[in-house]
Amino acid sequence: MPPQLKKSQEAVKSADHLVIVYPLWLGDVPAYLKAFLEQIARPNFAFAPDSHFPKAGPLKGKSARLIVTMGMPALVYRWFFLKHSLTSLKRNVLEFVGIRPVRETIIGMVDTTDHKKWLEQVKSLGRAGR
Repeated sequence: MPPQLKKSQEAVKSADHLVIVYPLWLGDVPAYLKAFLEQIARPNFAFAPDSHFPKAGPLKGKSARLIVTMGMPALVYRWFFLKHSLTSLKRNVLEFVGIRPVRETIIGMVDTTDHKKWLEQVKSLGRAGR
């Protein structure tokens, strides 16, 4: 594993709460974020050591907040697209390795939204430890 990613693994391992912020990209999580998670979530890191089947390991008990930004209205993404990328990342990656609870924030219309308003929203989540 590249040394830079080892540092990232250590940072994730030492954290109690993870915050992942990403733009909705072609309807999904950006490829760079997927590649990063794939590289750091190796068997003896994300899953129990020496397990013959995927079983939550050292990441169990951590919590997370997913923040996704997009150009469309958040309501459209949530109701029409069923927040596909958030659900996938939450259920198939984070909760699968034992990270719970995983909360989410959807920020839509980023090109036309009052940035100060949503930055304050995110800051308040941070102050509340969520």
